[in-house]
Amino acid sequence: MFFQKKVDRLIDVEKAEQELEEREPVELEGKDRLAMILAAILVFVPALLLVIGIFLFLIWLFFLRFLP
Repeated sequence: MFFQKKVDRLIDVEKAEQELEEREPVELEGKDRLAMILAAILVFVPALLLVIGIFLFLIWLFFLRFLP
């Protein structure tokens, strides 16, 4: 790498791994799992609907527009 010395100064891999091992696992409360599922639905469903809509529009545009 061109800037390996600068990267080594900024990122200390061994220190990061040691801090990760020392970290305690986070215990989830009762409603946390439900909140994560609802948040995922709110994020992914509109994106999926948009992608499906684009595909359906392209199919209509290229194949079905000229049908009687």
